[in-house]
Amino acid sequence: MAEIFPFAAYRYSASRVKLEDVLTQPYDKITPEMQEHYAARSPYNLIPVEKGKSLPGDSPENNVYTRAARRLEEWMAAGIVVRDPAPSLYAYFQEYAVPGTSARRERKGFIALGRVEDYEAGIVHRHERTLAGPKADRLELLRHTHTHTGQLMMLYPDPARRIDALLEQVSRVPAPVEVRDEYSVRHRLWPIVEPEIQQRIVAEMADKKLIIADGHHRYETALAYRDECRAREGGANPAAPHEKVMMTFFNSRAEGLTILPTHRVVAGLAGFEFAAFRKRLATIFDWYAYPFTDDRAEVLENFRHDLVARGRGRRAIGLYAGGGAFYLFLLRRDADLEEILPEAAPLERQLDVVLLHRVLLERGLGITAEAVSREAHITYVRELDAALAAVDTGAAQLACLLNPVDVETVCEIALGGGVLPQKSTDFYPKLLSGLAMYRLEE
Repeated sequence: MAEIFPFAAYRYSASRVKLEDVLTQPYDKITPEMQEHYAARSPYNLIPVEKGKSLPGDSPENNVYTRAARRLEEWMAAGIVVRDPAPSLYAYFQEYAVPGTSARRERKGFIALGRVEDYEAGIVHRHERTLAGPKADRLELLRHTHTHTGQLMMLYPDPARRIDALLEQVSRVPAPVEVRDEYSVRHRLWPIVEPEIQQRIVAEMADKKLIIADGHHRYETALAYRDECRAREGGANPAAPHEKVMMTFFNSRAEGLTILPTHRVVAGLAGFEFAAFRKRLATIFDWYAYPFTDDRAEVLENFRHDLVARGRGRRAIGLYAGGGAFYLFLLRRDADLEEILPEAAPLERQLDVVLLHRVLLERGLGITAEAVSREAHITYVRELDAALAAVDTGAAQLACLLNPVDVETVCEIALGGGVLPQKSTDFYPKLLSGLAMYRLEE
């Protein structure tokens, strides 16, 4: 089912630049502060391409997208970015510490081209909804640069771990590319040029279905660009570069996968009162207060522990609206999820993030699905401490704190045709942009 292809990637020349100074996190994780930091590290940093700045005097001839294309062309002409001499697959390993814990893991995957497939074909499956704004931005960038600089993270099922065994065989020699990012994640890359190993991996992938773990907007951008090219050229050409997109593949059954929760903070609600909100949901949720004592840090630690521990047996959502206490909302044992969420699939009814959006946000606060899609009143925050700080500083009225979704559930929902609310999963760590690039060339 899944068609994958070796390709000759464009990569930064390690003899011309220090990789730590030029690679970036994916565009959607880059803050304005990170933009400044990246730009200061090197004149060849990928930031003007991955997420450039708009300027007051921008015009159709000179704007963030034309500057990105021009910068790439200049770097290639100067030998800063060079094309590999032969088509390759690329083993890509990431060693990292799980945030908030002492655990260390290693995620093992590989980079290749994958055929761009319509969702209806049943080969590529999404698990999250996308937003129009990011897709429009990425599409305009692709129209100008004709280059994919960031990775799509794809999951595939391989219980026997046959592909993992091949990747581990490749990794027995020192990695020719190694870099640590700003989160102390160790990234290693091995080009796989041996035809026999390439063919075995391609053959093993042929019967696999793929799930987009991270990069839904980038995948749908590739779909839109493919359709534009088909319309312009009068039909599909399976060999055309725009029929493929760069992907990084990970075995969903292997160790090393980590999903972090993405918390929500709520702001801009007229007349919001936490006590009234809590009362509106009393028939659905039991609640427990964690009032501050002299040692708020100890109370917070107990609250964090209970959010995780009690969430193993019941649906649990943490809430903080200031006022001197944290709150833990637990789904009542007599709650009928089929009645509460009649339109949700059975598996989706078991997810905290679905309860949060459909019940707490929509029924409790009046924030509709349409408002969420416009990101009205809602901001997404990875770090729990940052979500709490948003309330403490007055930037938000309410922090909604979640446990992560597990990988198996994400795969089940995606393969079953279900779609979670946006920002339901945060696969960690991210794949570095610029580590390998796919240029759409004939």
